Amino acid sequence: LQPPGERLVVTGRAGWMGMGRGAGRSALGFWPTLAFLLCSFPAATSPCKILKCNSEFWSATSGSHAPASDDTPEFCAALRSYALCTRRTARTCRGDLAYHSAVHGIEDLMSQHNCSKDGPTSQPRLRTLPPAGDSQERSDSPEICHYEKSFHKHSATPNYTHCGLFGDPHLRTFTDRFQTCKVQGAWPLIDNNYLNVQVTNTPVLPGSAATATSKLTIIFKNFQECVDQKVYQAEMDELPAAFVDGSKNGGDKHGANSLKITEKVSGQHVEIQAKYIGTTIVVRQVGRYLTFAVRMPEEVVNAVEDWDSQGLYLCLRGCPLNQQIDFQAFHTNAEGTGARRLAAASPAPTAPETFPYETAVAKCKEKLPVEDLYYQACVFDLLTTGDVNFTLAAYYALEDVKMLHSNKDKLHLYERTRDLPGRAAAGLPLAARPLLGALVPLLALLPVFC
Repeated sequence: LQPPGERLVVTGRAGWMGMGRGAGRSALGFWPTLAFLLCSFPAATSPCKILKCNSEFWSATSGSHAPASDDTPEFCAALRSYALCTRRTARTCRGDLAYHSAVHGIEDLMSQHNCSKDGPTSQPRLRTLPPAGDSQERSDSPEICHYEKSFHKHSATPNYTHCGLFGDPHLRTFTDRFQTCKVQGAWPLIDNNYLNVQVTNTPVLPGSAATATSKLTIIFKNFQECVDQKVYQAEMDELPAAFVDGSKNGGDKHGANSLKITEKVSGQHVEIQAKYIGTTIVVRQVGRYLTFAVRMPEEVVNAVEDWDSQGLYLCLRGCPLNQQIDFQAFHTNAEGTGARRLAAASPAPTAPETFPYETAVAKCKEKLPVEDLYYQACVFDLLTTGDVNFTLAAYYALEDVKMLHSNKDKLHLYERTRDLPGRAAAGLPLAARPLLGALVPLLALLPVFC
């Protein structure tokens, strides 16, 4: 069911019911799993409307619209509506794992709650948005819904960290390691007790080794009296300024405005503030592809229940060793070989608009005058993709670092990080090798190693 190189977060009927606290006893226990399954395949767009079915069921069974009990007729009516929605989209969802997981899950819940397949259905209800003028956090919002006030009342200001993903794709981890990775398909960026973030990376050109982020899913988990569980999803050419249920804040709880979405530039730049966990997320669409940046307290970063399961939490651990591009090997194999001659012999598809090295350098210098890793990433991306929009992706990634990183001395990085065998799982920052000197001859060998 999975394309090569991908790893599903949860699979099977048991997984459908098994994620989240209290799963299997509530209509909400399966939602995180379904949301992750939706982004587990690399297709950027799909006629399958299972996400719409999920959103309508979520709206009908959460917040102020939630039935008094899972065994009420209203809950069964919502399940029948959910089942009807899945039947209507069955033809376009054939082979979609998220769709089949939803179908099996509906059957399980209807059996568990003794719901008849025949009977009334409920109409989808729109979530109530906060009234105009209620864009600010309420003054009587619970203190627990403001991270710095509640978690650090009697201690120093928390230490904030940053993670970012951009371009083809380049990863800056919470520990300031900088890696260029293959990571085609679906990969988890963040997976802790408060939120999950997963990205899907797809080839920039058919058959190309160069990939970029085409889909992003963020799940904010239910948190005390502050926020309901919320799901945000962005795809190529679709950067919404709302959660999938249509709301722009944390729901119906007293501290709902401690989670808010703000549209900075329509269709290009969205910012999500999660004050209850001291977190800011920036999502951009640059050209056709997405970029991601986050500012998060170390305490939240490390809030994981099972460290052994965090091996693919990219923002924390970095890319797996077999997904990192080995620049040392590139340099060894490319030494003494001209870049143009290697490119001509390469079987990989060429970009529709190839840039000579001098032109790529000039274009990147315009936006990134400091020859740091963001500048080097820009040159790398122009030579591998031929897409000038990757210049802006590197530029905005650095701008997000300037806004989100707490240590202004670490804005610019100059050495790329690659883990050595045996140390990748430990997530230790290691010494790196300069990139730019070997960049030109080794780029032509990229398809061989990827």
